[in-house]
Order: sequence, then C-alpha cells, then structure tokens
Amino acid sequence: MAGGEYLGFNNATFLSEREAADRNYAIGFYMKENKCYPEKANLKDIMDFYFQMCSLEVNCETVGVMAATLANGGICPITGQQVIDTHSVRDVLSLMHSCGMYDYSGQFAFKVGLPAKSGVSGTTMIVVPNVMGICLWSPPLDAYGNSVRGVQFCEELVRVFNFHHYDNLRHTTQKRDPRRQKYETKGLKIVGLLFSAASGDVTAMRRHYLSGMDMGQSDYDGRTALHLAAAEGHLECVEFLLKVCGVDHKPQDRWGHTPLDEAHAFGHADVAEFLEKWESMRDEDIHIESGGRHPRKLNPTDKNLFD
Repeated sequence: MAGGEYLGFNNATFLSEREAADRNYAIGFYMKENKCYPEKANLKDIMDFYFQMCSLEVNCETVGVMAATLANGGICPITGQQVIDTHSVRDVLSLMHSCGMYDYSGQFAFKVGLPAKSGVSGTTMIVVPNVMGICLWSPPLDAYGNSVRGVQFCEELVRVFNFHHYDNLRHTTQKRDPRRQKYETKGLKIVGLLFSAASGDVTAMRRHYLSGMDMGQSDYDGRTALHLAAAEGHLECVEFLLKVCGVDHKPQDRWGHTPLDEAHAFGHADVAEFLEKWESMRDEDIHIESGGRHPRKLNPTDKNLFD
C-alpha cells in the first residue's frame, strides 16, 4: 500500500501504548460484551494488533502514497497493484468521513466534506476520491487533537476547488475544477456564450461578460456570438455585443461570412440596418483618425445612437 516508501516500527511506542491503554481496554470489553467481535476472537491479541498499528513509523511520502491508493480504488499508484478490495476502500473512506477527525469529525464533514484521518503527531491524511491523496504534517494541535494548519488547509482547499462531497460539479461556477482539462473548460464556456447569443438570452450574455470572458471568441467554424445573434435576428443581443462588449463588428467565419451577411441571408432587416449603420459609423471614425483628427466621442450604452 505504501508503494515501497519508508515504513518502520517503534517498539518503545508499542510498549508505552500497551501500558497506558485502560480506556481502550474498557471500550474493547464493552464491544466484546455486545458481541462486536467474531466468535473465539482473543481480545488481548486484538488490542496488541491495534497497539502495533499505532506504533508504525511513516513519513509524508508514505502516507501520501497510502492516501493516493485509497483515492485510486485500492490500486497503488506506484506499483499499479490492487492492494485493497474496492469494497474495503469504500468502507474505509466512509469511516474516515464520519469519524476520522476525532470529536471534530462532524464539523469537518460539514465544512470540508472529504474523508480524512488525523493523528496526534500533527499528521493529516486527506483523500479526494478518484482524484488524489494528500498528507500534511504540522505539529501544532487544536483542542480536538487535530493539526491546526491541516484543518485550515482542508477548508481552504474546498473553498478554491469543488472537492467538497456535495459540491455541484456542473453549476459551482465560483470554484475551479482541476479534473477538467483546460480545453474542455474553455469549450464549455464558448458553447454557453454562443447558445446564449443564438437564443437571445441577454441576461446570460451579461453574466459571461461580467465574468471577464472574451465575447469575441468563436467556435471551430469561426462563428462568433455576433454571427449567431445576427442570424437569429436578436437585435438586443447584437446591440449589447457591439455597444457594451465592443466586439469586432465584421468578423469572418470559415466561409467568409460576416454578421451583416447573416442578417441579410436570414431576412432580419432591423438587424441588418443596425449593423450597416454601425459599420458606416466605425468606418467614419477610422477615416477621421487617419486624417489626424480625434474621433467623436460615443456613448456605447446609448440606445438612441442611431435614432
């Protein structure tokens, strides 16, 4: 499970744990009374095994590989071997999620929503299922026995990325999803913009604009939001793109068509008239600038610009 990373045993810790285990023995006997163990199970052997597990020595690399193995469905990412059954992985992660952070487990599950296990050494192991495993080590502990910086890191992690167990992967727009490839994210944004323009949804287009998106982006055919808005006859969208967003008024798609060509082709006279006036005005401004004079100032939000 550790993939060949360091794994040791501290016998002094084992003896110390066994000598100061009254509470653990009490819990063990209580569980035995309630028949929590298999038949003929030896409680002393069970407790010794538990103390041995508590006395293992590891480093951050070791725990990181262990966490990654759990995140990878029981397959060690170093060796590629299936070292834990997938059902066992599910059960372990469920336990980590519900009681891995001592008495803080409930709040941690609410705020962070990831399976984690902390230790009094200051170590915290976090598992992001199907993504990655993380090991943190920072000795200062809080009142619950968890690493102060470890808990803070986990809270910051789910604030920036949509790793919380109940984050919506489709509509959590304020968080980043590193599981998506860059081209996939960009493609979805462009599709959303073009669909908004084609359907005449100015409100959605305004959201894209306020998010800092380049409103002049095109699809693989070179068709922009202005092309689609003009082709569908959505004058309000055309005005928004030109007056507010300041996009190029005559981009060409792969067939050499401009938004004005689209408006004429689909019989949208009002859109074609607006685009012709806008093109005439822009050409006039360029002519004035080339003559060394300052172009006249325009208010791009003035809806009566051409009235």
